[in-house]
Amino acid sequence: MKSKWPEIKEKIYLIERWCREGLTEKDIVSKLPVSMSTFEEYKKKYSELSGALKKNKEIADYQVEDSLYDKCLGKYVEEDRAFKCKEVYYNKTGKRCEREKVVVVKVQVYQPPDTMAMAIWLNNRNPDKWRRNANKERLDYEKFKHQKEQDEKDNW
Repeated sequence: MKSKWPEIKEKIYLIERWCREGLTEKDIVSKLPVSMSTFEEYKKKYSELSGALKKNKEIADYQVEDSLYDKCLGKYVEEDRAFKCKEVYYNKTGKRCEREKVVVVKVQVYQPPDTMAMAIWLNNRNPDKWRRNANKERLDYEKFKHQKEQDEKDNW
């Protein structure tokens, strides 16, 4: 039986993108001309495939988490800034002359914390305390409980 690896290898880029979209391996296999068992075999045999899966699932998640964390706290980043500078010089006759030139300089710029990033972080890390409508949900639950008790009393 002829190996389907060359066809899979051609689709490594697509597989990477599918991983980033959140597709499971089962979903990915459904888009490929191989069975799940063959796909598992290829993962063990070809580091190119297993590496693409790992990089675009686990490592991509960690990179996004790190980026979100940085956005929550704020940080200094290095940026290139262009400045117009005047250069003063004297020509051969001693006349004062000026010329302008643009100088690119690296500067440290503070990126302040992002409140939306903070909300996402807190909502996911401590949902009972930070969920958008946590108090409303609690009140709704209490109302539901009270109504259930009333219904039970009415049925007696």
